[in-house]
Amino acid sequence: MRQEQAGAATARGPVQRAAGAAAEVEEVDTPAADGAPERVDLTYTPSGTTVRVPSGVNLFEAASWNGIAVDSTCGGHGTCRKCKVQVTEGDVPPVLPQDERTFSTAQLEAGWRLGCLATAWGSMTVDVPPLTTRPKASTVGVGRQVILRPSVQKRYVELDEPTLADQRPDLTRVLDAIEDLEPVPELHALRRVGPALRSADHKVTAVVADDRLIDVEAGDTTARSFGLAVDLGTTTVVATLMDLTTGTPAAVASMLNAQQPFGGDVISRISATMLDPQALPRLRARAHETLAELAAEVCAEAGVEPDEVYDVAIAGNATMVALLLGQDPEPLGVAPFILAADRWPLVPAVEVGLGAAVHPAARAFLHPALGAYVGGDIVAGIQASGMDRDSRVRLMIDIGTNCEIVLSDGSQLVATAAPAGPAFEGASIRCGMRAADGAVETVKLLADWPEPATGEEGLPDPVQLGVIGDVEPRGLCGSGLVDAVAELSRVGLLDPSGRLVDEETARTVAPALADRLASIGEPGERVFVLYRESPDAPAAESVYLSQRDVRELQFAKAAISTGWTLLLEEVGLEPREVQQVLLAGSFGSYLSPAAAVRIGLVPKLPTLRIVAAGNIAGEGAKMVLLSATERTGAEALLEGVRYVELSDRGDFNDRFVDQLSFPA
Repeated sequence: MRQEQAGAATARGPVQRAAGAAAEVEEVDTPAADGAPERVDLTYTPSGTTVRVPSGVNLFEAASWNGIAVDSTCGGHGTCRKCKVQVTEGDVPPVLPQDERTFSTAQLEAGWRLGCLATAWGSMTVDVPPLTTRPKASTVGVGRQVILRPSVQKRYVELDEPTLADQRPDLTRVLDAIEDLEPVPELHALRRVGPALRSADHKVTAVVADDRLIDVEAGDTTARSFGLAVDLGTTTVVATLMDLTTGTPAAVASMLNAQQPFGGDVISRISATMLDPQALPRLRARAHETLAELAAEVCAEAGVEPDEVYDVAIAGNATMVALLLGQDPEPLGVAPFILAADRWPLVPAVEVGLGAAVHPAARAFLHPALGAYVGGDIVAGIQASGMDRDSRVRLMIDIGTNCEIVLSDGSQLVATAAPAGPAFEGASIRCGMRAADGAVETVKLLADWPEPATGEEGLPDPVQLGVIGDVEPRGLCGSGLVDAVAELSRVGLLDPSGRLVDEETARTVAPALADRLASIGEPGERVFVLYRESPDAPAAESVYLSQRDVRELQFAKAAISTGWTLLLEEVGLEPREVQQVLLAGSFGSYLSPAAAVRIGLVPKLPTLRIVAAGNIAGEGAKMVLLSATERTGAEALLEGVRYVELSDRGDFNDRFVDQLSFPA
């Protein structure tokens, strides 16, 4: 734990950067009050929860230890500046340099601090902004049809009652009546068979999962059979309850992965387990809580009892699966990046946190992984999109902190992973936020609009924003970031090198937008203001795009474009030969194809060739629930896809630098 003993003269601020990250490390000394108490009481509002913690603990960790969600994407290392809290009563922590760079003078005076740097040397009341646990997410995606042949089969039988002449055991009587299957009985079925037979006049339904008899139910229940498909994402988890008798979804729900306080990306969470021995069990418990909550939600929505859910399928990246199962993820985060296993046996539901949320004998199928950074979610996406059975040249890009890329030339499949960083999640963006209410998701700039830029009465603003929830803008999500940069590039306010132009050039190329350029802080960082609450609101307190934000996006897009460029070279193709680009995941669903082309995130192609594939990982999970054959197909992909490691290529850095510029 990053914590000094009570009474120490100073406490080292927890601004250590997670392993593998690129930001600078900055240490600060936080003054400790003389004679500080051994323990302090912290009251968090609006929940009203009061916790007693050791003196010297920071406000972020004190909240996380006690189940109070504080926004963070760096895991409390002081780099993302998302853990904003307000001390409303008590001993307000001193202002640190990171606080000064994050908040205005008025906000600092009102008690706003970064929770991971604010040390509690005395009792206080801390207000925590509500964390969005239901970000905007894609719950469906591109999927191909499969023959409905689930692993779960039900057989209704009507049996003769036993007599002195026929004393066969109850279980034998049921098994003899199932003529087309030879299942091995499980203990749960043995416990249930007798009461079921006697309560239903020997008319029962046998439930078979794979080659196991898992239950014997009273009466005819053949019309009620369900499975749970889960897309276990680093940021968002999506669960779909599937009706296994019809092959249709019964309910779907999504929520923020409860592991979020440990960091917004896999490296932060791996680092957490390396720094704290207790982090792994906590991360596993958070994953289990997330799955259990979603399972309960979809069952309640569909009117399904937990014991009617007999099967589970989970598609997730290698780190998320390791944390879910309680495996040490450290080998995934350090070279040479080794998986504990590339495929897993069927796992009892209790091992993934679903013991009470589904049938007691249910087991979970976990999609196999191609590598440490091309996991089961990508294998599921390949299945759903049918890339392994298509003669076209197709490129699939799952854009996120770690960007997975798959290319098919019609005869072979190659895949790689590119370290895009957290820009697309809004983590490293000054006004960045998740795709929730108040997030700017689309930007349109009208460069030739009549002056003045703020608009006259009846004249719309030349900066047109699409905001999630139709509320006042609060920040910028990933799709809005790409849109903003693409639009600034289009109107000439951003040159190909990624630099915001000077005022004189701005007045020439886009006079209606020139006054949106400003400088904030010291020595003065250039920004483009997207939204002001009032005409005279200072730029620093508005929603803006900074020069640093543009650089973050440049690094992310350069990593991705380097990845697909090298894959194309591996199979001897040119970018123009790509017939379809699939943008996978929630981010890909809301990304403008035109904006992606303009900044060079995808090959320069007609936008009709660029398709939002949506949640194809979830679609792949649904497929293996509906067809036992698809489970074999998922494992066969391990032999059919060639993984290309970028980190050991000597030319990667040079190629990366070549991709930094935006297309002219």
